[in-house]
Amino acid sequence: MLQASDWQAISLTLQLALVTTVVLLVLATPLAWWLAFTEKRWRSWVQALVAMPLVLPPTVLGFYLLIALGPHGFIGQTLEALGGRHLAFTFTGIVIGSVIYSLPFAVQPLTEAFRQMGRRPLQIAASLGASKLDALRTIALPMCRGGFVVAATLVFAHTLGEFGVILMIGGSIPGETQVLSVLIYDHTEALNYTAAHTLSLGMIAVSLVVLAIVYGRRRS
Repeated sequence: MLQASDWQAISLTLQLALVTTVVLLVLATPLAWWLAFTEKRWRSWVQALVAMPLVLPPTVLGFYLLIALGPHGFIGQTLEALGGRHLAFTFTGIVIGSVIYSLPFAVQPLTEAFRQMGRRPLQIAASLGASKLDALRTIALPMCRGGFVVAATLVFAHTLGEFGVILMIGGSIPGETQVLSVLIYDHTEALNYTAAHTLSLGMIAVSLVVLAIVYGRRRS
């Protein structure tokens, strides 16, 4: 039987996944557009930077984010000098970590979708007098809808399962940074295997559904 603290962690995890997904779709769309169509020589370096979370240990990324956002880091010190507080061990801090860690899961599907669409539909729209914004809204976004679905689904699911980055930058503060993956770890350390089993099986089921959606969209 799940306790109140378990449901609190589930709610916090869903909030984190939703916020991260929305933020990344906004940030990743122009970046993916640029990567899909630019001919700049340093494009490969930007791609490599975007993809780094795929190969970096989560603890490495979490460590440097903790340094940067903590009270002795540049960002943390700047915020405190402005009268605020540092972002280590806060919900905002784990959102920042999740956005960076899940960036490639948003950018790569969108880049591929834009490439498959190509420039031709936009050129035709421009020849008919459509502005770039109109062409993006009425042509590019509908044609690349599948890419947005895949990106949103992958980001949401990836955020649900994040552990290393969250633990490093957020710790395990109930109601603030204790997300589902961290709670499972805490239950396991406390030898509360029943709760750990229940929560783990739920995450397995969600992961299976997410992957089915992603592969289903790629087939269609």
